[in-house]
Amino acid sequence: MLKQTFAPHQKTTHAVLNVNGLSGGPGNLPLFRDLAFQLPAGVSALLGDEGVGKTSLMRLLSGDLIATAGQLRLALEASPLRLPQPWAVFWVDLRLPLHDNDTPLQCWARFRASLPAWSDETQNGLINALQLTPHLDKRLSMLSTGSRRKVGLVAALASGAKVILLDQPFVSLDHACVRSLQAFLAQQGQNTVCAWLIADYEKPEYLPLVSILQL
Repeated sequence: MLKQTFAPHQKTTHAVLNVNGLSGGPGNLPLFRDLAFQLPAGVSALLGDEGVGKTSLMRLLSGDLIATAGQLRLALEASPLRLPQPWAVFWVDLRLPLHDNDTPLQCWARFRASLPAWSDETQNGLINALQLTPHLDKRLSMLSTGSRRKVGLVAALASGAKVILLDQPFVSLDHACVRSLQAFLAQQGQNTVCAWLIADYEKPEYLPLVSILQL
């Protein structure tokens, strides 16, 4: 069961993504049935304990898992998304398991090729904020878990997608990078046309949220 609550000032804010009748799960497991909710512009949180399906729901929203039923519709789009595309709804496993032999720059170039609204400005700003400059010429297989996840975060946040899904973005980051990421997301919370959804066990600190989805 999914419960959504909105911040009081969100009553008149438009939804960036409307989800209706969404069903599905990993493999043949019908983890979700007939979910209906919306993601307003700004930052929302998806909260729940281990194993309740936070990652699976994000994968369904992004099309990484194929839903068995339901519709996703972006704001101002006349028809539902047949299958979410990265430019519309972006999720990536922040561990980047398919990019062992890529350097960060090569990894981002692969994502950029299918993301027409990719932001080089955001990419370059996050390289500095997340302290990635010393690692740009290293293969991902050589990086620590934290540095590797930072590369995935840059891909997500620079994607330019209408909806960006972040699965436990603060895991394995040092305190300085956590603060930098919080500051970036807090700034994005003022955005009026895009939505960010953060999955975690507890409500992210220091972030103004427009809604909370509880599994």
